[in-house]
Amino acid sequence: MLTALARTATRRPLTVMLLWGLFLLLGFGLGTGVFARLSDNVPEVPGTESESAARYLEEMDPAGSSITGVVAGTPVADAGLRAEVERAVADVREVAGVAAVPDPYATPGMIAEDGHALIVPVTLEGGLDDDAEERTLDAAAERIREIDAPDVHVSGGPLLGLQMGERAQQDVKNAELISLPVVLALLLVVFGGLRSALLPLVVAVSGIAGAFLALFLFSEVTDISVYAIQVTTMLGLGLAVDYALLMLVRFREERRTTEDVVEAVHRTVAAAGRTVLFSGLTVAVSLTGLLVFPSVFLRSMGLAVAAVVVIDMLAALTLLPALLVRFGGRIPPAKTPRNGEEEGRFFARVARFAARRKVAVLAVTVPVLLVLALPVPGMSIAVGDARQLPADSEARQLQDTVAAHFPPGTGVSPVVVVARPGTDDATADRIRALGPGATTRELPDGGAVIEIRPPGEADGAEATALVERVREVRGDAPVEVTGTAARLVDFREMLAERAPWAALTVLAGIVVLLFAFTGSVLLPLRTVVTTLLSLAAALGVVVWVFQDGHLAGLLGAEGLGALSLTAPPLIVAIAFGLAMDYELFILARMREARLRSGDDQEAVVTGLSRSGRVVTCAALLLAVVFAAFMTGGFSPILQIGLGLTLAVLIDATVVRMLLVPATMALLGRHAWWAPRPLRRAHERFGVREEQPEVPCEKVPSGV
Repeated sequence: MLTALARTATRRPLTVMLLWGLFLLLGFGLGTGVFARLSDNVPEVPGTESESAARYLEEMDPAGSSITGVVAGTPVADAGLRAEVERAVADVREVAGVAAVPDPYATPGMIAEDGHALIVPVTLEGGLDDDAEERTLDAAAERIREIDAPDVHVSGGPLLGLQMGERAQQDVKNAELISLPVVLALLLVVFGGLRSALLPLVVAVSGIAGAFLALFLFSEVTDISVYAIQVTTMLGLGLAVDYALLMLVRFREERRTTEDVVEAVHRTVAAAGRTVLFSGLTVAVSLTGLLVFPSVFLRSMGLAVAAVVVIDMLAALTLLPALLVRFGGRIPPAKTPRNGEEEGRFFARVARFAARRKVAVLAVTVPVLLVLALPVPGMSIAVGDARQLPADSEARQLQDTVAAHFPPGTGVSPVVVVARPGTDDATADRIRALGPGATTRELPDGGAVIEIRPPGEADGAEATALVERVREVRGDAPVEVTGTAARLVDFREMLAERAPWAALTVLAGIVVLLFAFTGSVLLPLRTVVTTLLSLAAALGVVVWVFQDGHLAGLLGAEGLGALSLTAPPLIVAIAFGLAMDYELFILARMREARLRSGDDQEAVVTGLSRSGRVVTCAALLLAVVFAAFMTGGFSPILQIGLGLTLAVLIDATVVRMLLVPATMALLGRHAWWAPRPLRRAHERFGVREEQPEVPCEKVPSGV
């Protein structure tokens, strides 16, 4: 199959490049339209109580969304400022689509006790379509910002989603401007030539275009989270470089044994292409675990990221071979080592050391990884608020200003209790008694809405405890709870209920793919265990930094007491797939060496010596990409970026360089064992590389 794909790409390279060129135009033209469609409604889970109550309220009480303006930095009693605010309020009331704007000077609670800040809430009409709502938001926000005061900020509601989308777009641009030159510089060091270094970037740009286009297409049928842009773009860029690096290393190796560029490309695709194919499939399978969750956010992220991975894989298997046919003749072959010099000497020494001292290596590395993973059991997740945004963002400045001038809890979303028709008065009274200052309003169908403002944050421990308490005291009454805290409670329950099934789905798929790749039963199990160790260690550090607040300031963040609910599932799903990437890079070389020599122990050393530099360079390049995306300062992306960076680096060093040879030595020849029926099935149906009849015992010394 891979040979046929390679021959197709090499027969008509210009056609292949033209098709990918059209794809790039679509991605960077049509695909970038996704930035205007991003949503921040992450915690919504269809079928949950909070979602059911929210939909019921939309039907019975179709109130419009709202935004908030804050004016601060000068005495609000100043006659000139008061006149300006009153004119602005009058003008905003006249904006088409605005339902109400209370006078902050006549409304209790809108002016700070210190007299240096006031709040201007704006409620929109219900039933506005997206375009009309956006026009209303822009006009209302712009008029409030025209108030002449030292600090004027407007955010909240749908405006927050638009601001986050704009921030995401800017962060992606900045990350690309930072990462692409750094990646190019590193590739120049690796390959020693500009032409070889540029080819991975061409594939990487294809991955970015694929990320935009995939998200745009998914936005036609489902909500796309503001987090999706950074996550899919960073992964698309990083994996594209990884796959292209692996293919180019193999191409330069093949060029040492043949002057025919086309034949070298065919051999490259037949050997390294197999690894890329299985790597892409394993990453995609790892992300299918997200499809088990009913959350629209997790499902859309799983589909979008999996689509980007497949695009990267196809680019490496079609676009790169076509480029190599056209320009590969000018790429020099890998240098041949001097007589008696062992290639990959450092990695060969590490492999031999780990194999000889296998028990000691396991006794040291495993406890270290487990210590790093200790914070994981105490991990907590939250929806989060504007504190997750960088300090220079308008939403963050608004929240900081309100926190500085108004009492704690001002602007905190209430716990919303929907008492449907048939709820007795005693139950309603018990619910109102749970929070001082609870308010009640009647609904047209005879039901009622009780709003209880919790102490602390909207998704804090007090708020979630209040949700649980309401659900306890309601008994059998037709009462439902919604709001930010209720959505968080339901999201946590959904994760706890579906996580085991997601893990089972992913593990089953990974084991099947690794068996098809290796023909072994024990290797997939060993791979899963060692990968989970590195993943737990990386996640533990993320909890220690962003939840507990240790060293968070070094990353421009702060300890928030909980991780963003987006971070843990995405870190686990993506990092697990990336770990499989490097495992396959190493196993492919080990298997080749074993098929040639028949020596299980030496195959481990040879495999690691030939793949160690590739894995190390790939991990370093991927870490550079992730680090570039962390410069935006958005806390959920910082969490995901740090988690993936640590997972990649730990996996490519401690796990793949020490644990893999140690465990392979411990298993010995049994590492490749499979029951006779499964062995026969693999011989018949398993996908095997097509071995060229050429010596292949040398690898490029420059990589």
